[in-house]
Amino acid sequence: MDKVVAIIPARGGSKRIPKKNIKPFHGKPLIAYSIETAQKSRLFDRIVVSTDDEEIAEVAKAYGAEVPFLRPKALADDHTPAVEAVEATLRRLEEEGERIDYACTIYPTAPLMEVRYLQEGLSRLKESEAFYAFSATSMPFPIWRTFHLKEGGCGMFWPEHFATRSQDLEEAYQDAGQFYWEKCLPGKPPFRFAEYALPILIPRYLVQDIDTPEDWERAEKMYEVLHR
Repeated sequence: MDKVVAIIPARGGSKRIPKKNIKPFHGKPLIAYSIETAQKSRLFDRIVVSTDDEEIAEVAKAYGAEVPFLRPKALADDHTPAVEAVEATLRRLEEEGERIDYACTIYPTAPLMEVRYLQEGLSRLKESEAFYAFSATSMPFPIWRTFHLKEGGCGMFWPEHFATRSQDLEEAYQDAGQFYWEKCLPGKPPFRFAEYALPILIPRYLVQDIDTPEDWERAEKMYEVLHR
């Protein structure tokens, strides 16, 4: 039987939203939603939180996740990508004798994530030759008509499309930042938006990054509408 593990990377030290991962969100610590969605999916043999923070560890364990060890401080600064912390956690688990066939990185800032998309990710990955499956969503506006700010005005990234009708432009998609499935195989390529990664499409009303106070407020309002 396949061994399936969830890794939730949740370092301390958030600057823009202090203690973001355990800040109360509609009555529960934010990280609790990711843990509970993973539990409800019934996909995982283990749900492991990777953190350097004792307080986050205690909250995670209170909601049923494992924190078998604390993350080294070298993997918990502002410049360390979450993928490095996840890879280090998987290596440590394997060194301690754990055999892992599929791993899923679940962000602790995904209170809108739904079980069905998490399940779809693993199902489609198992049925394919891909190495990864990840949450994605469509862009709300054609990227071809976007612009950047310049001193005294602005400039288009693709000025040739200023007058192109929206319906004539190719639709673009973005990372939804909720989950990232992977086959635990030696020598596989790194995760990229490439032919070996399957996008699991999620409607935009279930996607919200939470990086700033404004993001937080918007996410709370979206959650309230979805669960009233």
